[in-house]
This record gives sequence, C-alpha cells and structure tokens, in this order.
Amino acid sequence: MSPRVTVRQLFDAKEGSLELELLTPGVPLEGRIEDPDVSSPGLSLAGYTARFPEGRAQVYGKTEMSYLATLDAGTVRERLDAVFAHEVPAVFVTRGQDVPPAFVVAAEHASVPVFRTRLATGDFYRALKPYLEDVLAPATTIHGSLADVYGIGLLFTGPSGVGKSECVLGLLERGHRIVADDLVFVSRRGADVLMGKGSELQAFHMEIRGIGIVDVASMFGTRAIRQRKRVEVIVDLRPWDETQAWERTGLDRDSATILGVRLPRMTIPVNAGKNLTVIAEVVAMNQLLAYSGVDVPARFDDRLRHAMSPRDSLVEDYE
Repeated sequence: MSPRVTVRQLFDAKEGSLELELLTPGVPLEGRIEDPDVSSPGLSLAGYTARFPEGRAQVYGKTEMSYLATLDAGTVRERLDAVFAHEVPAVFVTRGQDVPPAFVVAAEHASVPVFRTRLATGDFYRALKPYLEDVLAPATTIHGSLADVYGIGLLFTGPSGVGKSECVLGLLERGHRIVADDLVFVSRRGADVLMGKGSELQAFHMEIRGIGIVDVASMFGTRAIRQRKRVEVIVDLRPWDETQAWERTGLDRDSATILGVRLPRMTIPVNAGKNLTVIAEVVAMNQLLAYSGVDVPARFDDRLRHAMSPRDSLVEDYE
C-alpha cells in the first residue's frame, strides 16, 4: 500500500504554521493525498482539463483568482465544476484573497475542502511540500542500528546477538552519535537518498545483553543523539566462520538495495577480541575518502600492477 495522508491529518498538523482557515466546514476532510507534488490549476480554469494532475492538492494564487474575477458567476461555476470533476483532495487559496461564493458552492457540491492562507504562494509551496514529501515518502523498517560516525550514516545489520548494539555503544563512548537502535525506520527522499530515524517511543534507549535498558541521552548527554541521519553505508556483522572466504582487498565491492536505492555493504566477521568500534570508524573514513574521489583499494591495486610490470619500470628509468 502506498503512503498517504488525509486532509484532516494535514490540517491538524499544519493549521498553525500554514495559517489555514477552513472555508467549507460542511465538507468532510477524509480525502486522501497520495502525491507529494502540489499543483496550480493552470489551463484547467480555461477549460482544458485533458492533462489534469489527478490526486494532487491544488493551490490558487493571485493569478488564478484574478482570472476567475474576470468571469461571471455562471462561468466560474462551470469551470470549477469541470476541475472538481477530477480527483482533487483539497484546494488552498493563498495571500488571504477573497473567495467568491460561486467558488465555495462548486467546491461544496463536489465535496472538495477549501482552505485559505495568508501566506504568499511561493512561501506556501515551500512550507507544504517538505511536509508532504516527509509523510508520503516510501518507507520500510529494518532490524539494526544506525549511528552517525564522522558524519557518515552507518547502518549496522546482522543476526540477533551478533553485537550491533554493543558496537554502537562503543562508538558513543568515542564521541559519535546514535540515531536508532534495534528498529530503524528508513524512508526514501527523491531518487537516491535514504533517511533513517528511530522510534519515538523508544526515545534513544538501547538494550545491552547482560545489562538491560540503557538511556543514552541521560548517560552520554544530548551530544550523543541525533534525530535522523542519511543512511550511507551498510555494515553487516556476521559471526566468524573459518570456512567462509571473507573479503581481503576491498576490490570485490558488495552492495544492497533498500527501497530501490543501492548502498555499499561491508560484511565484517565478528570473533572474540575484534575491536568493532575502530573498524566502524575506518569504514566511515573510507567512505569519506570515496566521497572525495579517493578509491583506496583500486589505487593500491594500480601501484602493485605498476610495480610488477617490467616494461613500465624500463620506461620510467628511461624517462
């Protein structure tokens, strides 16, 4: 099922910040908004509705309302009836403009709620779109822990009891920050950005086997917590298995896909005495180098190949 938000939920959440005034109190607010984009009616008010964007909230700014003011009441009703015959979850009139009675009548007849706001049209768009993009973003939940390490979002995954929470606890002691433990809510922004956050009910509490529940904010302070963070690298912790061939050079890159976004994945074997905290920091620093265009495994491989090539050595000596 695709994400959705009702008009009532939007009104309850943003009535104050968007300065919304409901002009159609008799119209139910249970219509669903499923598209984070917001549109203006455009040519639809002139009668061309073949390309009407179904399911989007509609914004009527100064241009639209001044155009309707040039029409008689009958024409206004006719044009709006044609527009509201499509799927319109809600209409917002900006700049506190007067709304003609024919507009309200047409909306009530089609059960389309109409709101008025004192915000300018551009300001209204900029305030509404981030909210819709947030609540309507494709989302999933992942069993794991998410930490901010040197500004890199590391998502720790692996079987229960492998040491994900203990690793994050060690990172906290070294000055890094926790975003979520045990259950990570991941949502996609745009085409290739994944944002992770924790449960509000959990509120930065961790379960450490043998100790119990740990309150991170009380123990380490607010510097150790972060509300949300971009997920950039998956660190998959796996119990050590001597029969398995673990990656040694980093040249054979692994990846995983979450919500259609491909992320690099590092599989780290876990055995007694291994310092996972330092390894996690190295993973984050390697990602920072990758962002700056430095591919350490590939560069090292090139140096080895160059050193083993007699022809290249002769050319260098000649030069």
